[in-house]
Amino acid sequence: MGLEKEKAETCVFLDEDVFHSTIEPILKQKKEKARAPTPDRDPRNINAHLKVDFVDVIAEPSFSHSLDSVWIGSHALFELIKFVFYRVLTMLLAVPMAFVAGLVFAVLSCVHIWLMMPLVRTIMMTMPSVQVIWSGLMDALMRPIFRSAGGCLSSVSAKMWKSDVL
Repeated sequence: MGLEKEKAETCVFLDEDVFHSTIEPILKQKKEKARAPTPDRDPRNINAHLKVDFVDVIAEPSFSHSLDSVWIGSHALFELIKFVFYRVLTMLLAVPMAFVAGLVFAVLSCVHIWLMMPLVRTIMMTMPSVQVIWSGLMDALMRPIFRSAGGCLSSVSAKMWKSDVL
């Protein structure tokens, strides 16, 4: 925070496309965005078991092969049907299922936040006093009963013997 005696040099390097103020760099940026890879919609691999390929479902052993055209056609048909029906089903079911899932998770969150956690916190705060009261009741009421029952039954002995008479 004192006196600065060193000089700082700052350099800005501009690319030729950015330096010229034409519309071409803007169009290139839009094209790059259009060709950008789609983001990973399952970053935690929750549905990794659903990554099913044709060879995971249909596999011909080495000793029996169908015609190559049949194999290629069935592979293409499998991929097409999987793609089209997934798109159709998600178009029909995604919005209602998202609504239901959102509603369920909202209710669960509300119940957890506003009912369960205050109840658990209240129980945890009162447990030490409940423990003291409970142990006092057990000492006053149950311990004498079990001590006297133990004293009475401690003198009982049992012997097992086998009789030969039928």
